[in-house]
Amino acid sequence: MKTILITGATSGIGKALAIHAASRGYKVIACGRNQEALNSLKENPNIDIAQFDVTSLEETQEAFTSLQFDVAVLNAGTCEYVDVDTFESDMFRRVFEPNFFGVVHCVEAMLPTLRKGNKIVIVDSMARLLPFTRSQAYGASKAALHYFTKSLEVDLHPKGIEVQCISPGFVETPLTDKNDFEMPMKISAEDAAIAMLKGIESNSSSVFFPRVFGLILRFMHILPTPIQKRLSLAMTDKKQEK
Repeated sequence: MKTILITGATSGIGKALAIHAASRGYKVIACGRNQEALNSLKENPNIDIAQFDVTSLEETQEAFTSLQFDVAVLNAGTCEYVDVDTFESDMFRRVFEPNFFGVVHCVEAMLPTLRKGNKIVIVDSMARLLPFTRSQAYGASKAALHYFTKSLEVDLHPKGIEVQCISPGFVETPLTDKNDFEMPMKISAEDAAIAMLKGIESNSSSVFFPRVFGLILRFMHILPTPIQKRLSLAMTDKKQEK
């Protein structure tokens, strides 16, 4: 039985993935800050828990000293939107702490014990593909995370450690419930978990879901920059009309 560790497992995609993986016969280590939510997950006989905050390097290092796993899914994150009329640099720090540095902390903590055959799965977002309105903090954190993942993949390849990035589109979670704009092709957290586990079990270095939405955004991503800008402005104007 393989063991899969999941950060950000107390809600949203992480929680759905923990439950789905456990139902598929994996031993799951669900990680998060919310002890009550973790205790609820622990009622599943295939799920163990670890309570720590990925934004704290000290807590993360301490937690990983006693954790053994085959696959680590680094999923914890948050989202805040920028208002250019009340621009706040501290917001960028709040977003980057879990989205980027939380992953970096986990990687630093786990690297000394990783062995050939282990796999690191890092969850970014398709938001990194286009300059979406108000997404300067969130999109930048996910773009930085994607580059980090791809560079790490190169450096860990000689050690036989696989590194994979997973880029979701819109998923129904407590974070997206706060959004006040249209979210095309949004899927449930349960459907996202199914797609994510299927991707983790594949040999793909990059996984996108929903598939059609991923194809559309990746095509838009390779368009000339002026066209990307026009598309983003058109989407912004459409939102403001509502």
